[in-house]
Amino acid sequence: MSPAPLSIAIGCDDAGTDYKAALGAHLAARGHKVVDVGVAPGAHTPYPDIAAAAARGVAAGTADRALLICGTGLGMAIAANKVLGVRAVTAHDVYSVERSILSNNAQVLCLGARSVGLELARRLLDAWLAVRFDPASPSAAKVARIAALEGALAGGSGRT
Repeated sequence: MSPAPLSIAIGCDDAGTDYKAALGAHLAARGHKVVDVGVAPGAHTPYPDIAAAAARGVAAGTADRALLICGTGLGMAIAANKVLGVRAVTAHDVYSVERSILSNNAQVLCLGARSVGLELARRLLDAWLAVRFDPASPSAAKVARIAALEGALAGGSGRT
């Protein structure tokens, strides 16, 4: 049985527009709700703004997860991780993608259009969507500690 469909914010910078279109269609074909936060082909919005828009949707609960694409995925992950309660990762293999959810409850996956082939990106995305975090797992206490650390550093409380 497949997990229930998710609402997924998707965004990119100039380097990721082709991947965003292809992976957005891939998500929609699998029944997920795709929320496009930009950029459009030919647009030049700085990637931190796109990453923040997607991450804020996740933090607010209007998106279950987010997929962000730039040249390497690294800048998007750094920017998305600045939003309180968001855990964003860059991964290049199926095991790491799965563990990002199972061990860390990461809600944002960042991919590099210049470092990951499109077919691999689809496979990574499918692996990421196939797993759900188990709040009763041994990892839950570690994720709660991450949220507490984040909350303490931000002067508030983090979101698990």
